[in-house]
Amino acid sequence: FFFIFLFSFYLLCVHESVESINRLNQWSHESVSRFSGGQARDGLYLIRPGDSPIAVYCAEGGWTVVQHITVNSSVDFDRGWDEYKHGFGSLSGKHWLGNEHLHRLTRGPARYKLGIKLVDEDAVTKTGRYEPALVEDKEAQYAADALTLDTENYLHNNKRFTTRDLDNDNYFQNCAQLEFQGVAGGGWWCDACAGANLNHRNVIYWQKDCNKEHLCKYAWMMVKPSEQLKVISSGDCARDEL
Repeated sequence: FFFIFLFSFYLLCVHESVESINRLNQWSHESVSRFSGGQARDGLYLIRPGDSPIAVYCAEGGWTVVQHITVNSSVDFDRGWDEYKHGFGSLSGKHWLGNEHLHRLTRGPARYKLGIKLVDEDAVTKTGRYEPALVEDKEAQYAADALTLDTENYLHNNKRFTTRDLDNDNYFQNCAQLEFQGVAGGGWWCDACAGANLNHRNVIYWQKDCNKEHLCKYAWMMVKPSEQLKVISSGDCARDEL
């Protein structure tokens, strides 16, 4: 009986693997249509910004989630350059998609916008947008170019990315190494360690909206092609559902 159970479990795993591969390789026209109309369901999708695909989590009608954190997150965001480059965590949960993926997503030819969503301890939601939004390549230390639309300029424009093992900020110390209550900050586009850092695990910082006095419980960063420009063969959340 035990061997029959194992063999049945093996067949189930093989079947699920084949089904997953088939879903990855199929082009979902229905998903494209629903995303175009803003009616797509949240979930894991395969997108193709360039030659190679990226698995991402898409939410809220076509936004690609590039970061999600909760206060006192079980996923450690105090990581080095390579991990921030390639990404970490669970795509359907707390994660950083990866600076290289951020660059591939936002480099064009379509113009992208960046959305920020914050939820404080009273369940009040705060949102903001930056447009256009671009993350430069690794030679530029993944610098962020983002102009604010409807929120204050908390994201440090034209600042390079700093991690605990690569200091690119303008402070006399490494901003990613500074601790609060024994917990170091995470990687971010830092200027002088003030203003914002959505990757700080025990205190999510977003100027006056999220800080030590006004705690936030959740944060999301999402990107999406601009509605003003036509998307031409870009990697947006209108591709294959996993």
